[in-house]
Amino acid sequence: MSGTVLVGAQWGDEGKGKITDLLAQNYDYVVRYQGGNNAGHTVIHGDVTLALHLIPSGIMYENCVPVIANGCVIDPRVLLEEMDHLEDAGFSTQRLIVSSNAHLIMPYHVDCDGASEAKLGDKKIGTTNRGIGPAYQDKVARIGLRMQDLEDEERFRERLAMVLTQKNAILTKVHDLAPYTVDQITEQYMAYAKRIVPMIVDTEALLNEAITAGKRIFFEGAQGTLLDIDHGTYPFVTSSSCTSGGAIIGTGVGPRHIEKVLGIAKAYVTRVGMGPFPTELMDETGDTLTQVGGEYGVTTGRQRRCGWFDAVIMRYAVQVNGLTDICLTKLDVLSVLETIRICVAYDVDGQIYKTVPSRQADFQRAVPVYEEMPGWKVDISHCRSYEELPVEARNYIEYLEKLAGAPLSIISVGPDRDQTIFRSWN
Repeated sequence: MSGTVLVGAQWGDEGKGKITDLLAQNYDYVVRYQGGNNAGHTVIHGDVTLALHLIPSGIMYENCVPVIANGCVIDPRVLLEEMDHLEDAGFSTQRLIVSSNAHLIMPYHVDCDGASEAKLGDKKIGTTNRGIGPAYQDKVARIGLRMQDLEDEERFRERLAMVLTQKNAILTKVHDLAPYTVDQITEQYMAYAKRIVPMIVDTEALLNEAITAGKRIFFEGAQGTLLDIDHGTYPFVTSSSCTSGGAIIGTGVGPRHIEKVLGIAKAYVTRVGMGPFPTELMDETGDTLTQVGGEYGVTTGRQRRCGWFDAVIMRYAVQVNGLTDICLTKLDVLSVLETIRICVAYDVDGQIYKTVPSRQADFQRAVPVYEEMPGWKVDISHCRSYEELPVEARNYIEYLEKLAGAPLSIISVGPDRDQTIFRSWN
């Protein structure tokens, strides 16, 4: 057994970047297995703060091979811009490997994404307008172009010509947008190919050979459990499998090689975009969490919606991911509060739910059932051991652990690497 999967246990933005960066030094490979540049991971490395959208956080370590696997969709322009940004900051991207089976985000994907959202008006899903969803649609429809198509211009042109017949009709007749020519896109993408093709590898074979050789692999997820295409708050979800099962589908590594599944959860809850959010705070406390927690999206800059910790969705995340451990982040943000509330159940028209209702209409009407605990009102960002935390903070952690049904093994009390407490992780 040599694999650890990291997943978001809420609606994303839980602090996965810091934890991946912190743990990656102990692994030989860090593999991004789903999503595209709709995700954002903030990594603080010394005095340098980096926002990563596609490249795995393990890029910071010379002993670690970062891999973008087959479950991802890739905008080559964004990938190259991110590589240049890392190189400018002093980090080599020469070790980066990209799956030959990862799908390409094309210009028409971005156009259709934005146009479709605009047409939905106040019913919009809240996508990042980066072409992620349309790229996954084409993947499932079996008309997508993949990274391996960049290796052969003739093949690229042939496949693109077939797809553009359909896409141009949609662009012009449905969205009233300009069409594309084969030459136009080919010229652009073959320019990207000059730099990207040397990185393209059969990552399924590479990772399985690494496991056979006894290497350790860290599977880095994006977004969060409640945004999963199958298990999230549909239709307000992303277009990929961001639960732990996505690590299997998105890499070609079998489940028997997974040893740990680590869920990342904030000490409160945030959400970007539209969709139901039972514990959302539309008051002064919500504003306080936003300001103290710096709750603005890494990718879009949008203000995140804030709410109390939701033990119902936490139990659900433990269930659908098979979490072996939980990392609780941003505990320090709660230090400003006199009292802290925890959602322990939902009331839906008088019926009490202790897990997420399967019907979206019920989830939309869910009223949180709260319990209240005293806050600690002292700065905990300097604490480096569990015993140093105030008793009120420890009581909060231990109660969340009981409600979740999985151990809270790692506690983050600030954005820096050293602002982390390891309770039982090894």
